[in-house]
Amino acid sequence: MTLTATREAAHASGLPARRTLITRRNIPYVLILPALTGFLAFKAYPILAALYISLTTGAGAARTFVGLDNYVRLVSDPLFWTALWNTAQILIVQVPLMLFLALLLALGLNSSFVRLRSVWRLGVFMPSLTGLVAYGVMFSVILNKESGLLNWVLDLVGIEQIDWLGSPFWARVSIILALTWHYTGYNAVIYLAGLQSIQKELYEAAMVDGAGTLRRFASITIPQLRPILLLTVVLSTIGTLQLFDEPFVLTGGGPDNATLTISLYLYQNGFRYFDFGYAAAIAYALALIVAGFGIVQMRLRGGKK
Repeated sequence: MTLTATREAAHASGLPARRTLITRRNIPYVLILPALTGFLAFKAYPILAALYISLTTGAGAARTFVGLDNYVRLVSDPLFWTALWNTAQILIVQVPLMLFLALLLALGLNSSFVRLRSVWRLGVFMPSLTGLVAYGVMFSVILNKESGLLNWVLDLVGIEQIDWLGSPFWARVSIILALTWHYTGYNAVIYLAGLQSIQKELYEAAMVDGAGTLRRFASITIPQLRPILLLTVVLSTIGTLQLFDEPFVLTGGGPDNATLTISLYLYQNGFRYFDFGYAAAIAYALALIVAGFGIVQMRLRGGKK
């Protein structure tokens, strides 16, 4: 409808043209109102409420404002630093291992020598579709010291059985194995999409110039995949920093707090000890750590010309 037609319609209805135009301009805001209401009710309010709770202690009507006491307690809490160190150890080993395997899988699945590639791609991606609790329970059965499948296989080849979930070192290894199994295929599919977007002419030109396989990989594949590599590194790092399901189901944070992560420690304070003020402070500390990695990501990607 043109401006003239709008004014004529407004004149026929006895309403001022300006008022009709203002109403039409407000239509987009009316349309986004449900989404905005949902965001305020289910996102903004809980975030602000958690911030207030982190500055208090107690529960219900007995809640008392204590300022930054919970954050001061956090800095001097050895269990928090233990949880942070456990999370860092898992992250340092698991993320590079998982992404390296994902890249190898993506290169293999992108190869023209592999037959039934669609079937293999589906098989690689299937573990990521498994529910977190479901595959945690599955690994707890596989890694059981007495009747687990993995120890049964080790016994067949003459290797002494391992207490996968009862030893601090092997418990962390078990968490890393579970995470790698579940998320490698997911990242492989992301890398595969990136590989398929690289122009074949680049490889053909490099082959004409005499570049070998490794040279093409280093000079073409890696630079072209750099944004995707950065994305998966940051997303995987942030996901590991928020690690909860696997240690909760497999080890419960044990043995001797060897697999206690920040998110699991937050859960314990909030829903086992009902210290919601301190749990909220842990949540905000974790949010700051995650935000720090997000800023690093933006700077790394922003620096690429």
